[in-house]
Parts: sequence; C-alpha cells; structure tokens
Amino acid sequence: MSLKSKLKMESLGIAVFSIFYAIVGIVIFSIVVVSGFTIPHAMVLAFLSLVTAYSLFKMKEWSVLLTITLFFLGTAFSAPLLYRSITINSLPTTAETVLLDAALILHIIMLFAALIYVVTKRESFQ
Repeated sequence: MSLKSKLKMESLGIAVFSIFYAIVGIVIFSIVVVSGFTIPHAMVLAFLSLVTAYSLFKMKEWSVLLTITLFFLGTAFSAPLLYRSITINSLPTTAETVLLDAALILHIIMLFAALIYVVTKRESFQ
C-alpha cells in the first residue's frame, strides 16, 4: 500500500501546500514565542496557517476560503516586511538579511501558487 493511499491525499499539489502551510504556521508561532508574544497578529496568522494545513490535508470545503484569506493576510504581512528590509539595507550586508529577504519572497510566491492551485481545484474539495 502506497503512502498516498494511506494518507488519502488527492494529489501531490495538495500535499505540498498542506506541508507548506504547516511549516509556515510552526515558523510564525516560533517567532511569536521567541519575541515574547509581542506580535499578536502573527499569532492569528500562525493559527490560520495550521488550520489551513489541516483543512487541505483533509480536503475540507472551507479550505478554499481559508487559502484565499491567508493569501491576502500573508501578503499583507510579508510584503511590508520585505519592503522595509530592502529599503533599510539597499545592499544586503549580512547573511541573515539575504535569508530573510529570500524567505519572504518565497513565502509570497508560495502563497500565490497555493491560491491559484486550490482555486482551480476547488471542485475536488467536499
């Protein structure tokens, strides 16, 4: 019996985006904990990301709405951070700055890809 049939996953794309949202939720939650819970709106993003990961994994109907919502919220969270990072440091001076910028760009790209994929496959969700 294959792993795909054991997990009852519809497609590889759904599995990839489910894992993506789970990782994003865990990373954002870790950032909130390290910051001493001084970023309450990030806690909402972490919670919604984990719920979206679960809903995509289970192919729930409401995962389409959560994916659309997280696209806008995640972009509104990542884009200003990226803009501020680029405008403060016109030339990346440290590896941390380069990694932060790369992670934010990848986050925005993956949010957009997840939005397109889930919206086009919305008929598959129960």
